[in-house]
Amino acid sequence: MNPSSDLVNKLWRLCALLRKDGVTYQQYVTELTYLLFLKMASEQKDESRIPKKYRWSALKSANETEVLQRYKQTLIDLGDGTKKGADSSVVAIFQNAATIVREPANLRKLIDAIDGLHWFSVERDAFGDAYEGLLQKMAEETKRGAGQYFTPRALIEIMVRLMQPQPGEVIQDPAAGTGGFLIAANAMMKEATDEYYKLSPSHQVFQLEKALRGIENVPDTFRLLLMNLHLHAIKPDNFELNDTLGPAGSHRKYKDADLILTNPPFGPAGGLPTRDDLTITDRVSSYQLPFVEHCIRALKLGGRAAVIVPDNVLFDDGRGKILRQRLMNWCNLHTILRLPTGIFYAQGVKTNVLFFTRSDEEAPTKDATREVWIYDARSGAPPYGKTNPFKESDLEDFAKAFGKDANGKAKRKDQGEEGRFRRFTREEIAARGDNLDITWLRDTSAEVEDGLDTPEDIAAAIEGHLKIALEEIAALVGELDDATSEALAAETHP
Repeated sequence: MNPSSDLVNKLWRLCALLRKDGVTYQQYVTELTYLLFLKMASEQKDESRIPKKYRWSALKSANETEVLQRYKQTLIDLGDGTKKGADSSVVAIFQNAATIVREPANLRKLIDAIDGLHWFSVERDAFGDAYEGLLQKMAEETKRGAGQYFTPRALIEIMVRLMQPQPGEVIQDPAAGTGGFLIAANAMMKEATDEYYKLSPSHQVFQLEKALRGIENVPDTFRLLLMNLHLHAIKPDNFELNDTLGPAGSHRKYKDADLILTNPPFGPAGGLPTRDDLTITDRVSSYQLPFVEHCIRALKLGGRAAVIVPDNVLFDDGRGKILRQRLMNWCNLHTILRLPTGIFYAQGVKTNVLFFTRSDEEAPTKDATREVWIYDARSGAPPYGKTNPFKESDLEDFAKAFGKDANGKAKRKDQGEEGRFRRFTREEIAARGDNLDITWLRDTSAEVEDGLDTPEDIAAAIEGHLKIALEEIAALVGELDDATSEALAAETHP
């Protein structure tokens, strides 16, 4: 068994100690974040940033009557940035931390169990792999909450492999979640450069401190992100707890990206974007369309992106149609991958990956997109769920069809009406009213859900369909509001 997989399974079994107290899976992983940080610092002989009374050895030696109180004080003090000598990266992980453990005996068992595991102390990556394995377990075990910002590892690996991140590039994820895309991109670049040792010293510094940028809007998820970065030796200086669609302005310093890899949130946003530079989606009260506009604007000229979006981005009228026109005008939207259902947290949510490259011109006078290739991995796909997890090999045929050029310029073959990969010219798309929801194979994704066999997957499918229905209603209301506003404006200014 893979050492990190063995660690994951052992750590996950410890969850049973806390589950009976009503602890959720995300709360459990967050709790482990605190304990694993202290344990890893001890294993790696890197405790200089932690006061002695809060180190792993002190926690381990505390007796059962005092261990919980000492642990609570450890969380409070390590998260207090006003204390003398406080380390900013430690404070970021422990800020506002609070334990959900109520029984000292349970905490004692958890500490002893973690301390008893074999951690391969000379291999830092064992920690990182184990932690990412925990994040994946968390997403698999709950179809809401954690799952909504955890992209399946198999999909991450395919997207990163096809986009070919290169040393020296600025790589961004505006909805970073737990950091899966950026950590995978970093791993690919490290493998190609002998852990960056093949690079000059200045280029090494850039890779470790400036190459990767991310924004995450959920505090608890941001904590998991920081821990994941720490375990993979990535400095968090260019990662922020912030709203990409908000007015705070953090998005301004994350412009000019060479590569964007992201799975932005879907569904109603609970309000309109408050950024002044989103001129197309400024009145759209859902996440997906404004995030696509952000990606278009945040790319440098010639930059490339791979962005996961729900189906409605392909066919929405009004602002959605204007956004697609801008996308095909400013960018070469060379490839769309229609993903199978059931690979995310809700079975009924239908998603796609848009692959596009920003034009070399600031404001192109003609469409940068001349043709769009669409790969249908959805029709005829098997049911995916806990009993049949989505695997990287499930998209291997797509990877071959995509080719080896990250900008979609490899030689490709239209597989015809019986195949999965087809080419559509810009003229053909315009004749469809710029609707990109193009299908030619029988979509059996609804029938696929008949094959689900666990209560969790069936409930998730129902939740997914309800979520889609609410999103469609919200989109319709938004379109009606737009039409009303335009009609009133026409009456006011005839």
